[in-house]
Amino acid sequence: MTAPAAPRFDLPEPDAFTRPFWDAAAEGRLLVRHCAACDRAHHYPREFCPYCWSEDGSWREASGRATLYTWSVVHRNDLPPFASRTPYVAAVVDLAEGPRMMTEVVECAEADLRAGMELEAAFRDTGAGFTVPVFRPSPGM
Repeated sequence: MTAPAAPRFDLPEPDAFTRPFWDAAAEGRLLVRHCAACDRAHHYPREFCPYCWSEDGSWREASGRATLYTWSVVHRNDLPPFASRTPYVAAVVDLAEGPRMMTEVVECAEADLRAGMELEAAFRDTGAGFTVPVFRPSPGM
């Protein structure tokens, strides 16, 4: 008898509303919600605008540009599959479109991280049928 697989804590649970976000990520595109009533973008995806409460929102493709707001280097995480990826950089970035987004910074040495550094979206295949957006330093940084 085979032991059950350990639960994955790094996988999204898409629903009908968030499916466009995950489908776009699989294509290497980052989407944000945009409110037609107040003309503001927001993230995390939700069915109403957190600024004006309008339900008149739609998906828009983001530029993929961001700046690093804050980060923490995680050296220990016992949840699968994070333990095999330590150390990693958990971060909050400011998207060029305005919203802040929790993510991971990749392809950057810890010593090179700086608040305000320019980043660009990249996409990581989880190997479990999902692609997740992460960020890396912009070329020339």
